[in-house]
Amino acid sequence: MIPHPEGGAFAHPVTTGIILATLAVLAVSGLAILWLSRSGRAKPEFRRELWLRWASWCVLLPLMLGPVLIGRAATIAAVTILSLACYREYARATGLFRERLLSAVVVLGILAVNFAALDHWYGFFVALWPLTACLLGVCTIPLDRPAGYIQRTALAILAFMLFGAGLAHLGYMANDPGYRPLVLLLLTAVALNDVAAFTCGKLIGGPKLLPATSPNKTISGSLGAVLVTTTLVALVGAAIFRGTPLANPVWLVAMGALVSVAGQAGDLLLSSIKRDLGIKDMGTVLPGHGGVLDRFNSLLLVAPAVFHLVQYFVGFGTTAPIRTITG
Repeated sequence: MIPHPEGGAFAHPVTTGIILATLAVLAVSGLAILWLSRSGRAKPEFRRELWLRWASWCVLLPLMLGPVLIGRAATIAAVTILSLACYREYARATGLFRERLLSAVVVLGILAVNFAALDHWYGFFVALWPLTACLLGVCTIPLDRPAGYIQRTALAILAFMLFGAGLAHLGYMANDPGYRPLVLLLLTAVALNDVAAFTCGKLIGGPKLLPATSPNKTISGSLGAVLVTTTLVALVGAAIFRGTPLANPVWLVAMGALVSVAGQAGDLLLSSIKRDLGIKDMGTVLPGHGGVLDRFNSLLLVAPAVFHLVQYFVGFGTTAPIRTITG
């Protein structure tokens, strides 16, 4: 179990610190964009892009941080909604929405795995990944349509792996009484990881990382992101996991590197999908960012990777009631 002081949502100093730091960054960035607009130091198109991104963050941050502060059920509900929104964009972009039976099974799988998280039923939670994959493999066979079977089934299994089994790990973390600082750290760290990669890449330049997959990413940006994110996660993680086996500096640095590398891998995974489909963004719901999936792609791999690292050393919700609904 993650160590936590008794009290409400802001009982842990890391929780308070992350919220205050996030609000400060939002305020400072807004003032900086205002200064650029008033001084005329940036082109109108660039200023408009900055304002759109800033306004989107003003909406996104309460939706991201609010449920975590409210409590366990709200956090799992928010992850469920996020998972369904990501799948909707993926299904429309890939055409999988036309396969109604497969889409129905994916959606039911997403709902089931998040229900298992809400029930705090770990055995059912981990079993749903292979069970749902098997169901997706056989559900369309009775339709007697062998043509295109591999493509549509693979698309559906990948969808559940990413948006069901993957993202649901973030919600399952809420079963631990001390989940808030860790979940908030992951949400802010993946955002910082993107910013650090962009900033280091622009300042240092150099060879491209994977030009065919993501033309704007550089090796220097990727390494800079690893350095910045690893440092942040290791330092904040030391305060979160104090007194546990995970407080060892070696493992804290490993966790920080894992967050950065998995976050970048999630971003490149989505870039590969978009390049294959020949599209720039997965949606337009978030002005300046693209779609929901464009914004939260890093969490797809970070959530399960960090979950199992922490599960190995500390465990999640080991003292909390299990099977709270079905038991």
